[in-house]
Amino acid sequence: MSNRSRLEDRISKKTTKAIVDFKMIEDGDRVMVGLSGGKDSWALLQMLDQIRHRAPITFSLIAVNVDSGYKEFKHDLIARTCEERGWEYRIEHTTIGEVMDDILEANATPCSLCARLRRGVLYRIATEVGATKIALGHHMDDFVETLLLNLFFAGALKAMPARLVSDSGEHVVIRPLVYVTEDEARLYTKECGLPIIGCCCPACGDLSLQRQRVKRLILDLEREHSGVKNSMLKALGNVMPRHLLDLRLNPSGELRDSAALQLEDEGQASPLIQIRH
Repeated sequence: MSNRSRLEDRISKKTTKAIVDFKMIEDGDRVMVGLSGGKDSWALLQMLDQIRHRAPITFSLIAVNVDSGYKEFKHDLIARTCEERGWEYRIEHTTIGEVMDDILEANATPCSLCARLRRGVLYRIATEVGATKIALGHHMDDFVETLLLNLFFAGALKAMPARLVSDSGEHVVIRPLVYVTEDEARLYTKECGLPIIGCCCPACGDLSLQRQRVKRLILDLEREHSGVKNSMLKALGNVMPRHLLDLRLNPSGELRDSAALQLEDEGQASPLIQIRH
């Protein structure tokens, strides 16, 4: 088995597991892949196309690229690549790049605003093309980095969901690469001969100092303790509300230990209750 085959098999298993775990794709779905031209979205499109041909369910794919309007952007290369591989696609030309300076607050990070604007365009196009799911190329590293960024700098214990229903209830966003690392996505895109295309925004790739610091921290920890990223990702699915301070989750300590409740059911006073009394 070639290196590409082994890599593709590993990513396929991880992606399939994510699809099953979070009920991302169902029979008859039309999945719209947000195709930026970067390594992650190419890897996602390629992998979903591979899975589609051997899955026990039937679903279709359409790749959608939101062109922010920078004249240097190689949307023609995206179109040619999709045509060569038989992928249905649509390129939506916008003026997002022109309006960024007008609405961006001083010292704000342009990437977050750009992402929101592009997401709005994707929602509109999803309705137009009849997409039932919107697939984005966020991978494991994105999940754990977002977790630490929110924890360290935003005072919030959150990351991003693998499956998200929009506020309007009209759209379902899925992230099938949640179990796939950034290195795997990068190598897979390279092995498949897909062109990595930058968005041509002056700030593209200029990560905030906070995100750079978090990336370095995770890299250092992973070198010292292999499996740290997997552990953090596992933690996102192993939340214990009773051990947090959010009163919305555990008002006045009302959520009690399951072992204590079992003792009460058996007619015994739990040690916790004895201490309180």
